[in-house]
Amino acid sequence: MVATIALGLLAVRGRGGGGGGLAEWSVGGRSLGTVFIWVLMAGEGYTSFSYLGAAGWGYDYGAPVMYVVAYMACGYAVGYVVGPLLWSYARRHGLVGITDMVAHRYRRPWLGAAVAVLATLFLLPYIQLQITGMGVVVSTVTYGAVSLEWAYFVAFAVTTAFVVVSGLRGSAWVSVLKDVLVIGTLAFLAVYVPLHYFGGYGELFDRLAAERADWLTLPGHGAGADGRGKLGTAWFASTTVLNALTVVIFPTTVAGYLGARDGDILRRNAVLLPAYNVLLFVPMLLGMAALFVVPGLTGADSNLALFKLVVDSLPAWAVGVIGVAAALSSIVPMAVFMLVIGAMWGRSVLSLLPRWSAGERQKTASQVVVVVAGSVALVLTYTAPNTLVRLSLVSYEGMAQLVPMLLLGLVWRRLTAAGAVSGLVAGVGLVCALVFTGHDPVWGVNAGMVALVLNLAVALAVSLLGPPEADDGRPDEEVLARDPLPGEEPIPLVSGSG
Repeated sequence: MVATIALGLLAVRGRGGGGGGLAEWSVGGRSLGTVFIWVLMAGEGYTSFSYLGAAGWGYDYGAPVMYVVAYMACGYAVGYVVGPLLWSYARRHGLVGITDMVAHRYRRPWLGAAVAVLATLFLLPYIQLQITGMGVVVSTVTYGAVSLEWAYFVAFAVTTAFVVVSGLRGSAWVSVLKDVLVIGTLAFLAVYVPLHYFGGYGELFDRLAAERADWLTLPGHGAGADGRGKLGTAWFASTTVLNALTVVIFPTTVAGYLGARDGDILRRNAVLLPAYNVLLFVPMLLGMAALFVVPGLTGADSNLALFKLVVDSLPAWAVGVIGVAAALSSIVPMAVFMLVIGAMWGRSVLSLLPRWSAGERQKTASQVVVVVAGSVALVLTYTAPNTLVRLSLVSYEGMAQLVPMLLLGLVWRRLTAAGAVSGLVAGVGLVCALVFTGHDPVWGVNAGMVALVLNLAVALAVSLLGPPEADDGRPDEEVLARDPLPGEEPIPLVSGSG
């Protein structure tokens, strides 16, 4: 943890103590190279879910968990095209996030602020899940010596310390340490656990095929038992497509895009990143291996399947190293989530107030929001953990409803603000109704995909059948973002173009 804070603080060495305005703090001054962008974006894919949730899903359901590898690989393919598009648009107009892009594209600052509030509701559960994940990891690998409560606070304190000071650049530096540990520990476990417990992968799969065959095929174990038990082929395909589209406009992904020095870096990363996902097979398979070593885990305890194997068979120092890798897998994505929330509010919500509209004040406001957002998640983790957990059920599917507003809006000029908002309201309303009434999947299809289809249909209908977008009389130069690149004049949006 000390090394993590030190790396985060060293990231701003020689940069005026983290100065440089909101663009430097929130997107690294748009100057990060291939290595930093690679580890930063890979870091978002390896959260505490990689050690806890992936193994837990493998333990509980089996084959359906492979959707994670599928959607991330497909998402990188989509990102090969979308990443440079978003980067170019943001660079031309001095924008630093998706709420900026929405406000600029539709010329309505209030719409950017509304998207910031909605996105915050969907991102807060992820902060709490990372806090909870780190708490579980630290408590487990210290054999209970560190309590969950203290581990929660350490996660919050460490992350806040370097995010406030060094922003996205600090997260990228810490990602280097995290990736070294993640690659090393997962590669070791991929070899050690099958050999130690089964004599090799052949024996492991022979036993799985003989005794747990339903874990190796869709819809996985427990089909029909509950909503998550209906995870068949239609669910797998629809979830892969939905998440592949969503991950490229996820605020944390876009923060990584906008931190790049040029668009070619994003294309190279789109080619390289799927190889990193091979490591995700390790916790998934080890979760299934745990069926034979620690049988009978139920509920939340199944998320500890991988660590039960680790604690059961490895010496304490090795348990500690693996624990640090898993803890950093919580801290790095949590840092980016907090950073993005701060930047969205500082840029789109608080900037509507004249007092906070200036560049340096926007950065200060964003840093304050980081602390507030993290504190809210921490307090709810202690006092009402189920509140955000319930909201997390619709987080990703809800965020997917921003796809038409953002992506379609950039490539199709006819999409009106009324159409985009109408589609968003319809999509979010339907996904909430379906998920909270237990109708996810719908006839085997991911509820988020059903809602996205409605969203798109409504957006197109309102845009095509409704009145055309009224010209508000302002020249394009007046609606440009207020934080252009240092030494660069903003380029106005050309009428009729995306």
